[in-house]
Amino acid sequence: MNSYKQKIFDFYASYKRMPSYSEIMKLVGFKSKNAVYKLVEKLLEEGSILKDATGRLIPSKMIGEVPLLGLVEAGFPTEADAQTLDTIDIGEYLFHNKNASYLLKVKGDSMIDAGIQEGDLVIAERGREAKAGDIVIAYVDGGWTMKYLRKKGSQNYLEPANKKYKPIYPEQQMEIAAVVKGVVRKY
Repeated sequence: MNSYKQKIFDFYASYKRMPSYSEIMKLVGFKSKNAVYKLVEKLLEEGSILKDATGRLIPSKMIGEVPLLGLVEAGFPTEADAQTLDTIDIGEYLFHNKNASYLLKVKGDSMIDAGIQEGDLVIAERGREAKAGDIVIAYVDGGWTMKYLRKKGSQNYLEPANKKYKPIYPEQQMEIAAVVKGVVRKY
């Protein structure tokens, strides 16, 4: 059953929609729609998939969820037991407001001391009011950049997280487009 379920989930990942009964029949190699119906009923029963108000198959939150095994010590080594504490949906964890969020690929090293490296993806969210101390995506004097938003008196300025670079005080204009809410890095 797990291989059938994986084929359905793979289809969903590829096409961003759940397969029809006919498509499931082809995916898993069944000869009848009745066998597909029984498979779907088992998947519904276990909560792997759901049906919407019109009876269409829809993914449950479990698609895209990854097991959360526990904590890992970043200081001194400790004994660790691998036990599943829960699952988390990476998309829900990373994006508080999916409709207002987007990803940007980082170029440069001006935010390295904030833990943001070249090649990372940052999650930016529009519509949030930026406050001093936030990392922001800003349009300043004709160009886009990512820096800490700082305030000196009544003037806002941008501060890099790398001592090699100087703060940016806008000469003409500065517009905050989004607040950085997270960083994604692959190794």
